[in-house]
Amino acid sequence: MHTRWRGEPGGTPPLTAALIRDGMPMPDVARRLSFALRLVKPGRPHRTEMQPMIPLIRMVGLTLLVTPGLMHAGSRQKPVPNVLFVLADQWRAQAFGFAGDPNVKTPHLDRLAGQSVRFINAIAGMPVCCPTRASLLTGQRPLTTGVFLNDAPLNPQAVSLAKVLFGAGYDTAYIGKWHLNGDGRSHFIPRERRQGFDYWKALECGHDYNHSYYYADGPEKLSWKGYDAIAQTSDAADYLRAHARSRKPFFLFLAWGPPHDPYSTAPEKYRALYSPAKVKLAANVPAAMRDSARQLLAGYYAHCTALDDCLAALLLALQETGLDRNTLLVFASDHGDLLGSHGGRNKQQPFDECVRVPLLLHWPAEFGTRGSALDALINSEDLMPTILGLCGVPIPPTVEGLDYSGYARGGKNPSDGATLISCAAPFGQWTRKAGGREYRGVRTLRYTYVRDLNGPWLLFDNEKDPGQMNNLVGAPGSVELQMKLEAILSRKLSEAHDQFLPAQEYIRQWGYSVDAEGTVPYEP
Repeated sequence: MHTRWRGEPGGTPPLTAALIRDGMPMPDVARRLSFALRLVKPGRPHRTEMQPMIPLIRMVGLTLLVTPGLMHAGSRQKPVPNVLFVLADQWRAQAFGFAGDPNVKTPHLDRLAGQSVRFINAIAGMPVCCPTRASLLTGQRPLTTGVFLNDAPLNPQAVSLAKVLFGAGYDTAYIGKWHLNGDGRSHFIPRERRQGFDYWKALECGHDYNHSYYYADGPEKLSWKGYDAIAQTSDAADYLRAHARSRKPFFLFLAWGPPHDPYSTAPEKYRALYSPAKVKLAANVPAAMRDSARQLLAGYYAHCTALDDCLAALLLALQETGLDRNTLLVFASDHGDLLGSHGGRNKQQPFDECVRVPLLLHWPAEFGTRGSALDALINSEDLMPTILGLCGVPIPPTVEGLDYSGYARGGKNPSDGATLISCAAPFGQWTRKAGGREYRGVRTLRYTYVRDLNGPWLLFDNEKDPGQMNNLVGAPGSVELQMKLEAILSRKLSEAHDQFLPAQEYIRQWGYSVDAEGTVPYEP
């Protein structure tokens, strides 16, 4: 159907004219308009999910969402930043030199942390791969996206960070691990399922880092040379160089697979840096696991140091291209790793080794390079609105997270001092046989409080007991504190419309098929 533009019958639509006046090439004008119309087109699939976007789009006349020159050179306002989002997999907040780990060598990240806005209480609210990635890209919680299990698909019609930034005039690019398609871990991912990313070199999921594959625009399987994180970083650096003189900002998302296990596969020069016998363990690693934990950590740290060198290569590319000053570099991880702490391995559990993640925001043009440490609790769903806030792009009403952009600039903390942590359904590496269970919890600056379906489960004073070794649930003298935290948790669950149902209820609601362990079956 032909679209009529009110006020200019037979003339150039005002939005098109604005884009042309800004100097945008006609093919890009067509792409931006196509994006905008897809958001509001009646009768489109999953229109109910997009309905909340329509008032926002009408309110701003589409201009803020699709005009790239609003704050570019030539304007009296500050230019919008490029965005480089670097996501590591399973890198816990504690495993950095700047965080006090006595073993790991991360000199480049230590230096970057000293020059960045550092969120020291960043949390992965559902500490496992797919749920966090979906929340990062949509600003929504896992029970809203439906991605509360690994290998569950993120709705292709979701309002994603890449779609919104693309609509605001950004070029978009994704390199590395995706894990949001839900259609086999090594299958080709077509453009319509890439959540708004244009440039594309990604694989759904794979952790054979030295024999790693990806797809670009076609169904041909391509391979990364050598250790994939190094090759992916090199490709990201090439992307930066190619966009150094572009008038348009870019949003580049680089998703590394390490330091996720297998831990023993980093390049040999990095493995040689760590002798298991010399690894110093945390007190919360039980005696029975201390030898195996040292082996795990030596390999884990080797991956970390390899990625630290990769980060250095990105910083050098930013500096050489002159992009460093006005690029917002976000460094984060999807969740942590127990690595023997509390007698466990991997993730999903409510302990700090799983839920606490690194989060650095580096943007010299806005924040300078003196660095600061902010103690506000910030969760996975908060990153999308915070990035949009820093870029000056309207936040879609579909977003559930909080915007910390003002806080990062020195303003008020938008949170209430508590954030949710949860497991909606145990699966994979934390099955019921391994002690896995549904839980809901709250993390405050000082305390961790968690209950499962049977009632209160864990209560830790993280200030007095940073290793979370003394469970205060039911302890004399903790009754009043437990009641207070229970009230906070109940309020937060109510605000999130989380009824805390058994896992099978959510699995049934979303129509997922799972195996006997509660895991979504997938093709490797």
